[in-house]
Amino acid sequence: MPERQSSRKDAIRNREAVLAAADTLFSRRESPEDVTMADVAAAAGVGKGTLFRAFGDRAGLLRALYEARLEPIRQAVETGPPPLGPATPPHDRVPALLDAVLCFKLDNRRLALALEEDGSSSPYRAEHYERWHSLLRAVLEQIPGLTDSDFTAHALLAATRADLVEHLAGEERMTREGMRAQLANFVTRVLASGPPRGLTAEE
Repeated sequence: MPERQSSRKDAIRNREAVLAAADTLFSRRESPEDVTMADVAAAAGVGKGTLFRAFGDRAGLLRALYEARLEPIRQAVETGPPPLGPATPPHDRVPALLDAVLCFKLDNRRLALALEEDGSSSPYRAEHYERWHSLLRAVLEQIPGLTDSDFTAHALLAATRADLVEHLAGEERMTREGMRAQLANFVTRVLASGPPRGLTAEE
């Protein structure tokens, strides 16, 4: 029994060391592709076998690091006060949720870009994307007169894609506050508009 507890503590300690090392490496490297599993293992002081057993592959490591950084936002969304928490009126909560996504990706540009580019399948099937989409769709469904909440949630999240954020922050040199203001204006227009005249969701 003591050996099992010791092994579990070692596994937890190794996992924390790996996440900390990966966090540092992704923050310092110019390109996410520059960070390899071997780099992370060396920085964490563990063998590559330990790394692969704990996370499966590079995508698994990226997801774990992403989720660890996202945890404070998730708690705020699930149980926190307004403007992110569940008691917030939907017209206020939708822009607040999207602003939180944008700020998170601005604060974690390289990691977010690496995760969204590293998936072997469609990025829209990724667990983190499906979770945000499901949440936004549910909140949008609470807004009277707004049709097709499923598509609207996709369209709104498209404005926070990591590659777009990287382009705007990098090549376009748009400021953080500029991006937040533009996104807020866009969301406000979407929520205020109805379906185009002569068109229905089925079309």
